[in-house]
Parts: sequence; C-alpha cells; structure tokens
Amino acid sequence: MKKLVWCLVLLWPLAGAWAEGDSLRYRVCLKDKAATEYSLDRPGDFLSRKAIERRKRQHLPVDSTDLPVCQAYVDAICRQGVKVVVKGKWENFVTVSCSDSAQVARIASLPFVRSVERVWKRTPAYWEVKAAGRDSLSDCPTVHPDSVYGMAFRQIALSGGHKLHEAGFRGKGMTIAVIDAGFHNADRMKAMRNIRVLGTRDFVEPGSDVYAKGSHGMMVLSCMAMNRPEVMTGTAPEAAYWLLRSEDERSEQPVEEDYWAAAVEFADSVGVDVVNTSLGYYEYDDPSQSYRLRDLDGRRALMSRQASHMADKGMVLVCSAGNCGMEPWKKITTPADAEHVLTVGAVDRQGVLAPFSSVGHTADGRVKPDVVAVGLEADVMRTNGNQGTANGTSFAAPIMCGMVACLWQACPELTAKELLELVRRSGDRAAYPDNVYGYGIPDLWQAYVSCRSAR
Repeated sequence: MKKLVWCLVLLWPLAGAWAEGDSLRYRVCLKDKAATEYSLDRPGDFLSRKAIERRKRQHLPVDSTDLPVCQAYVDAICRQGVKVVVKGKWENFVTVSCSDSAQVARIASLPFVRSVERVWKRTPAYWEVKAAGRDSLSDCPTVHPDSVYGMAFRQIALSGGHKLHEAGFRGKGMTIAVIDAGFHNADRMKAMRNIRVLGTRDFVEPGSDVYAKGSHGMMVLSCMAMNRPEVMTGTAPEAAYWLLRSEDERSEQPVEEDYWAAAVEFADSVGVDVVNTSLGYYEYDDPSQSYRLRDLDGRRALMSRQASHMADKGMVLVCSAGNCGMEPWKKITTPADAEHVLTVGAVDRQGVLAPFSSVGHTADGRVKPDVVAVGLEADVMRTNGNQGTANGTSFAAPIMCGMVACLWQACPELTAKELLELVRRSGDRAAYPDNVYGYGIPDLWQAYVSCRSAR
C-alpha cells in the first residue's frame, strides 16, 4: 500500500478520457438532484437488476443517493470548456479536467454548485514516470504436496477459515471487487489461470491494461483468489472477482479518492457482494491537502464518506488499517475510519501485532481497527509467477476479506451490517476491544456456528 461489455453500460457514467494536455482536476460538489430525469418509483431506470436484488434481499430502500448525477448539471458544467473525468452519485459530485482555473471559477458560480476543490495538479515530474514493461515470468512455484494451501495454511487457519472451506464454503456464488493499483501479470501466471475474473476496469487511465500496471493489486488478489492446490489456496478460491484500478502510483493526490468512489459505484452496479481495498490516504503531495488526526471521523474524506454508504447498499467493505504504526502519524488512514466497514490490522502467524500496523481510535471515538489478520510475512504470489511473502495490512485485509465472503456464503440471510457485527463479535477481544487489536482475531468458524444455532 502506497502511503500507498455490460448490459447496462449506457446507464453507467464511464470515466472520462485521459487528457494529457490538461494540468488541473477539480471535484465539483453539487447542491442537489432537483433536475433529475429519474424517479425513485422506477429504480430499474438507473440501477442494475443485481443492485436492486441485493437491496431487496436485505430490505434496503432505494433513496436519493442512488439517483444519477443530474445530466442537466453535467451539461452546464461541460459548457464551461472542461472535460468530465468521473462522476459520483452517492456523494453527488463531478470531477473535471482542464488547464485554466478561470473555467473553474465560472463553474463555482453556477447556482447548483456547492463547492469546488482542486484534487490534482500536474507536476513537472509527473510525465517523466514511464510505464514499466512486464516482468519476466519464471513460473516455477514451489509445490507442497502435504498441504492444499501450500505455505498459506496458517494465515487462513488463524481465523478458522479452513474449517469453512472443509464445510464447503469456499466463496462459490460470491462476487468480490478488488479496488487497488495494478494487477501485474495476473493474467499470465500459470498458478493464477483458474481464478474466475469477471472483468477489469481502470478508473485512472480508462481503457488501459490493468495487468501491465503495478504489482500491489496482484499480490492482494492472490491472498483471496488463488486456487492451485499444493501451490497456494487463498481464502475465497471459488469466488468471482472484478479487478478495478483506482490508485495512480505516479503521484499522491486527492483525485485518487474520486477514482475510488467511481470504482465503488461501479462495483455496486455489477452486483458485487464484498469489496476489498488495500489503499489508504492521509498525506498528499500538497501538504495543505493532507488529513489531520481530527479528520478521521468517517465524514471528512470523500473516500470515507463513500465507504460509509456501502453497507446501506448491501455491500461489505473490508479495508486495510494502514502501515503507520512505526511512523509519527501512527493512526489508521482513510477510508479505514469509515462507519460500517471492516478495518483490518496486521499480526504475525502467532497472533502478535505487527509493529507497523496502524492503530485507532477514530476521531469520534469508534473502535478501530475492527479485527486483525496475518499481515507480517503473509504468503502472496510474485510477478514472476512464484510464491513469496509480503508485509502490510494490505495483505491482512484480503486474507480476512475472502473468509468474510465465505462466511456470508454460509449465512446468506444476513445483511451487510449484521455480517460485520457477527465478525466483530467472534473476535478474541470482543469483550474488551482496544485501539490496537480492535475486537481481535475473529474465529469465523465459530461465527458460522453461532449464526446457525441462532436460527
């Protein structure tokens, strides 16, 4: 982690074309949706069938946040000579690209505009970062004939995930979105060929190849999706996956939150159940845009506000706590401060806290992290096609995410919020949660047993 052809595609606000000539990007927040052409009485006009079914199954209402951004407003903004990059309906914003701040001043004066904020500025060094070529593959992973999990058994067994697998709950029927940086070589590795990938989307550079970008997302994916017995088995080997890129590794600027917000809404639209994100932000290239500890309330950062909507749409977000435990900041990073999400800290294979794992609480006193999982020397795949280990809450989150998906497969009657609460209650520190381990190491097998016994 750095400070780390769909049937309703015409209804989806695609990310705008990458504009190399533009030097500025602004987030334009809108006051309302008064000019909408849609009605809440006809959700099928703006929500996919899967998104509607998920809401109905969990008895969740379709509300005004589900309405698309008003096209009349978007058209008026575009008439000022800017280009749309992404749109976000839950938080009602449009991100635009331009080269002249005077255009933005005119946009700010429009009667339906609430605020305008610069979220990206091209720096002289930005275009000097050249895209790296593909890493070469040796594709000779180590075979461990004594274990279906390879070396990854302990990171699953620590939370009882292997028992869910033995009971037949391996993620089948669940859809997981991984919102991250690149997924380098995940399409070419022999050991990853049987992962069920439903599709990819790049919200940073629309239309680019996410498999030719950075490796962080690939390693995150491997923790969950690997399904190569005796080489490596992940925590949800039979789930289906969407691979979404929102992280721009060339700089660290707030626009990445805008990309992430668009990716989350896309995940909703294609029927995703669980989202993993091993990205977190607190410090930006422009120090004036960085967050402060008092901002960790789940409401200050766009990313955190967006994350807080997800359970109300019937999705579970599992996110990394951050790797700042040994830095002056020490605290969790956004969106780990969001409400109704599962924030995961890191421990070693014996359950001892990894020293880099970020701590809580949130600024408004909520327990964070929620739970912990293996993130110190976690087993992952490398871009050369072989196994390796990696450190970070970036890997604790997907290890936990896959098991949460398996638990939901086993207990499909639960709502997203009920599932989150069940996981927290199964933690070994649930009786006395703290700001280091949260509710502790969850036992997801016992969570399943308690869920079944309560029926």
